[in-house]
Amino acid sequence: MTSSPLLPSHTAPAPAHARWSPRMWGLLVVLAGNMLIDALEVSVALVALPAIGTDLGAPLTAMQWTITGFAVGFGGLMLFGARAVALLGRRRVYLAALVGFAAASLVGALAEGPSLLTATRVVKGFCAALTAPTGLAIIATAFPEGPQRNRALSVYTLFGAGGFTAGLLLSGWLTGFSWRLTFAFPAPAVLVLFVLGLRLIPGAGEENGGGPPPGTTDGDRGSRPPGTMTGDRVGRPPGPPAGDRAGRPPRPPLRRYGFASAAAFLAGLLALVQGITSVPAHGWADLRSTGLLALAAGLLALFVALERASAHPLIRFEALRSRAMIRSALGAACLNGSYLGLLFVLTHQLQSLAGWSPLRTAAAFLPAAAPLVVTALFSGRIVARFGAPRLIAAGALLPFAGYLLLLRTPWPPAYATGILPTMLLVGAGFVLSFAALNSQATSQLPPAERGAGSGLYQTAVQVGAALSVALVAALLTGSAPPAGAAPAEFAEACRPALTLIAAVGGLGLLTALTGLRSRRTGPP
Repeated sequence: MTSSPLLPSHTAPAPAHARWSPRMWGLLVVLAGNMLIDALEVSVALVALPAIGTDLGAPLTAMQWTITGFAVGFGGLMLFGARAVALLGRRRVYLAALVGFAAASLVGALAEGPSLLTATRVVKGFCAALTAPTGLAIIATAFPEGPQRNRALSVYTLFGAGGFTAGLLLSGWLTGFSWRLTFAFPAPAVLVLFVLGLRLIPGAGEENGGGPPPGTTDGDRGSRPPGTMTGDRVGRPPGPPAGDRAGRPPRPPLRRYGFASAAAFLAGLLALVQGITSVPAHGWADLRSTGLLALAAGLLALFVALERASAHPLIRFEALRSRAMIRSALGAACLNGSYLGLLFVLTHQLQSLAGWSPLRTAAAFLPAAAPLVVTALFSGRIVARFGAPRLIAAGALLPFAGYLLLLRTPWPPAYATGILPTMLLVGAGFVLSFAALNSQATSQLPPAERGAGSGLYQTAVQVGAALSVALVAALLTGSAPPAGAAPAEFAEACRPALTLIAAVGGLGLLTALTGLRSRRTGPP
């Protein structure tokens, strides 16, 4: 999920008729193109899951890592990534993340087992966590405030919103040849963006036309976003001390990176997902399931303790005092998690049970993904016209109704009367609440805390996706009938997973309704 940006306004507005130079157009191509690839990585593995499982001989509980691994890498390391960008500089980190993303894509395409494939997905998630917010920070400083920046943000937002849909279609088509192509194709595209970025991504002092000429290799050491950012963006942690007389900032102390906190949080999420998916195979009494869940609880508790004891924490706990922030994070986690869980179940049903092709499956999902692309540029006006709480409530109600409808659909499902209405309702829910949730998340925070709040919000979105898909995979595996059962029995075994999805959607609706009540009684 991407979000509507609220960017710093430290530059003077530019005339509306001002034209961009070729360098500015090229920079926007790099940033928006990479945003497109980051966004499609969320969906690119979905319709390829059955082919991957068949080729690697892996069960659903292992294959779910192709989805949850990316989400854990994105959400689990987003706050740490923000710290790395702040201390090492936007240009340096952005270019390094592009190279890492391309390398992980190639390694994943060649993986002969689920473990290596999972590791590459975590790495790609981390790289996306570095480039998505940094791209917006670069736009904030490279494009003058006013119509020029707004136009750049519109292009960037449109590419981000279209990435999920593009990923479905591209993956559906490429999987018809080989699932490995779905993981390999981003590599050459990202390498082209890297080559262009070497010349076009600004270093320290280059923003707004100042500084070194195009093509500089300045590492941008020590540069930081000039203010707070929202949506996909994370706040600015305390920067390194002032530089020496030559203007070179000293290397910051290691403790300021927050390595221990980041490692504890990432390991806790990985253990939690693995523990959930181990229950069907090992039961609750086995250390390979319950032991992992206990380890996850301990690691996450350690993360909180480290953060509270740190002089430079990754998390600004002050942001959690806002009820609007908490409601938005929980609501977005439920919306995103239930949606990806639904697509996971339907991919299993349509391909493994009904025999649909990957491309036909991808086309079946378009009614849920495409509407957001069409309305992305108008989402801000919709929020301003109707208000975030109302849109969030309506946007939670529609998917919940779709999930209930699908639960009542008999097997085999008729697409026009069963799956299609659910897809349309889910798509309408995203149109209504997607931007509203992003807007509401930081609306009640002071400006200095909005960046931190937006980082927490996006972390919650990704964690919600990881946990929902893991639970769905565990329920599908634990409820599966013996080998040789009729397709109808396998379809009936999907009912617990669909019930969980509906429950997650219902929780999102209840959370949204509390926002309506708060709106009547006073500010959140």
